Amino acid sequence: MPDFDFRYLLLGGLAIALLIAAFTDIRRRQIDNWLNGAIAACAPLYWWAAGLALWPDVAWQVGMAVATLAVLAVLFALRAMGGGDVKLLTALALWIEPFWFVRLLVIMALLGGVLTLALGAWHVARRNKNKLAIPYGVAISSAALWVLAVQFLPSFQSGAAVGGAG
Repeated sequence: MPDFDFRYLLLGGLAIALLIAAFTDIRRRQIDNWLNGAIAACAPLYWWAAGLALWPDVAWQVGMAVATLAVLAVLFALRAMGGGDVKLLTALALWIEPFWFVRLLVIMALLGGVLTLALGAWHVARRNKNKLAIPYGVAISSAALWVLAVQFLPSFQSGAAVGGAG
């Protein structure tokens, strides 16, 4: 198995990519294909560094990504979700194990709802007549960063255990 520190280097790179995705979505309402592609392309390096077995570990990751793409492609076709958001979530499904990915989706939905309400109120307060565009990459990236922190940072793990015990 490779050096354990390499896995954290990859996770740090993922965290930086998530911050870039959030900021570009805020600025341009777009998450670039090169960024989503880089996240997806680095997943096999992470699998190797984490010591995942091809069966069933990597198969679960790929299966989750395929399922994510299938479901979100329908939402994209219905114009309920942007293409960059679909690709970002699909790429993240390659990195995050299914149990944690479901948590990511729940947290993303909650954060996305709060973001939508806040931006909607701001939109109405400014009496803006244009269509409201929500930078959902912010909710996706925030949820993914939370999952990574809880899953891999010791200080978050102990806090989550204490918070979950009550």
